[in-house]
Amino acid sequence: MRNLIALFACSLVMSLASANDPVPAPAPAPKAVAPSIKPALPSIKPAIAPPLSAAAQAAKEAEAEAELSAKIATRLAAMRANQVARAAAAAKARKVAEQRRKEAPVAAAPVVPAYQGNHWSYEGDTGPANWGRNPAWSQCATGTRQSPIDLRDGMKVDLEQIVFDYKPSAFNVTDNGHTIQVNVSAGNYISLQNRTFELVQFHFHRPSEERINGRGFEMVVHMVHRDADGKLAVVAVLLERGKAQSMIQTVWNNIPLEKNDTVAPSIVLDPAEVLPVRRDYFTYMGSLTTPPCSEGVLWLVMKEPVQASPAQMALFARLYPLNARPIQANSGRIVKESN
Repeated sequence: MRNLIALFACSLVMSLASANDPVPAPAPAPKAVAPSIKPALPSIKPAIAPPLSAAAQAAKEAEAEAELSAKIATRLAAMRANQVARAAAAAKARKVAEQRRKEAPVAAAPVVPAYQGNHWSYEGDTGPANWGRNPAWSQCATGTRQSPIDLRDGMKVDLEQIVFDYKPSAFNVTDNGHTIQVNVSAGNYISLQNRTFELVQFHFHRPSEERINGRGFEMVVHMVHRDADGKLAVVAVLLERGKAQSMIQTVWNNIPLEKNDTVAPSIVLDPAEVLPVRRDYFTYMGSLTTPPCSEGVLWLVMKEPVQASPAQMALFARLYPLNARPIQANSGRIVKESN
């Protein structure tokens, strides 16, 4: 019974306690939480290692140097390997190219035009630059006393006067394909150095082949002489524009109508008419100015030019606008001139 009363009392007490409890309020919304600010920690200084000894420092430097040397050696080895590989590739490419060249058809060698007989000209394949290709004219290329030259720095001396012994003579005129040539009959001479030379022929060049101190002239007459021993002496008379020249007009009046033809008029011609009044001259040893360019020719170039009219020069220019060999090397020759 006592136990029943105690159980009841406990039930009553619990009922009363439940009745007196307040009703629970709804849970509030969560608030944003401000980031927590941690207080700054005091900086911690690394511990300073004690200085290395001299031996330790040297060992460390040696180790670094050995490491660097190893890297350099590795790099050099790689570069050498690349060079060897490139050289091998280039050698292989050359070998392939050489093999292809050997297998390719051989191209025909260019044909060098050869002289036909004794044909020559003043231009192209048979011009002055190629005269020496003909074995018979080798001196045109290999000679050391070739003409014409630029007459400069002459030694001024008292040269012996040239004695001209010309007279009116029979003549003929030939257009030989290179110039207008006048052949005169025997009996016209020059005397010089105790030697006598007979006039054989004279012909014309345009422009003058000779130059005097770099100056050229519009035309020149070459008067070719031969002595008893076959030695040649050429008197060169320079022509400049001016009044008409009578002897030249006589020649022009008898020019053949066809090349390689000859006209032999019944009149006479006086070669002395083409000589200048003053007889001062240059002299030097040279050659023929046309093939075969034989050397050992005594040249006598008159210093004073002779006039010819523009019409006379124009007539020759229609036939031969250019028939002059270029200036040749002086090759240390002595040139003398009259005072």
